[in-house]
Amino acid sequence: MNIQKNNEINVELWQQLVNESPNASFFQTKECYDFYCSLSFMKPFLLGVEENNKLVALVCGYVIADGNIVKQFFSRRAIVPGGPIFSQDCSENAVYLLLSALQKELKSKAIYIEFRNYSDYNLHKLHFEQAGFIYQPHLNFHVKTLSVEQSLKNLSTGKRRDVKLTLKEGVIVADTKEKADVEAYFNLLSELYQTRIKTPLFPLEFFKKIVALPLAHLFAIKRNDELIGGSLCVALDGKILFEWFVCGKDGQFKNIYPSTLATWAAIEYASANEFLYFDMMGAGKPEEGYGVRDFKAKFGGELIEHGRFLYLCNPLLFKVGKRMIERIKKHKK
Repeated sequence: MNIQKNNEINVELWQQLVNESPNASFFQTKECYDFYCSLSFMKPFLLGVEENNKLVALVCGYVIADGNIVKQFFSRRAIVPGGPIFSQDCSENAVYLLLSALQKELKSKAIYIEFRNYSDYNLHKLHFEQAGFIYQPHLNFHVKTLSVEQSLKNLSTGKRRDVKLTLKEGVIVADTKEKADVEAYFNLLSELYQTRIKTPLFPLEFFKKIVALPLAHLFAIKRNDELIGGSLCVALDGKILFEWFVCGKDGQFKNIYPSTLATWAAIEYASANEFLYFDMMGAGKPEEGYGVRDFKAKFGGELIEHGRFLYLCNPLLFKVGKRMIERIKKHKK
């Protein structure tokens, strides 16, 4: 049993693990890792455990920081979207080896490591906790995509009405990779993050490069050739469609609901192309009110809690950084 990093990992064994793992997601594929490597503003990492000529565990993620030099120092974080992937016969020792190697690799590079789980890790929860990770409850919605007809029926009555009304107004959906559409979508999303969400958004470079990937889809919502909303999704081998971002000019036009149509367009695509389910990539913490959760709850999905795992590489800097970010958010208000 040994640890491998970056280019040491055999690509064929990697794909075999993705095909086999019950935890597989787009975010642990070579395509995603190569995408991370193409970006100028983040530092990707990749570690795997090989045992008996088989890759049994793998983690892919990135280190990122925001703002000026001081803020960057206190906001350095390692993010693992989707969580790690394990083979069905992955041993406890392999899990511990992967986690300890990750901690060693990132100790001086990040203040904390966060696994954002999109599948069930209950089988390994104890292993994470024994390795020093803290489990944090976090919700999500998975929408089964059996057929277009059934998926439409599963929408709430209000959402079905909103979809029909929006289409009746002549609004169209375009699965696009056009540069102008990407830029318009980014501008719309940036406004949302600045005025309502108030957390850092990836720069335009991210959106231009992700949309260019074959496994990515930007479902653009257009009214009279103007982009008024959209859903940015990435796919795992025709199995799972992940909605990374969604936004729209909601409330600005009579009988037009851009965000609703954008999410429905993605669900419709997943249903028509026989995906297993549509992953809405997060619905907030259970104990906190979350308006986005209320929106997502009306698309026929199952509310699940796969949570997150947090490891503090530097507890003191984590506390200081957290207070600093909270002050910045209050100042923005």
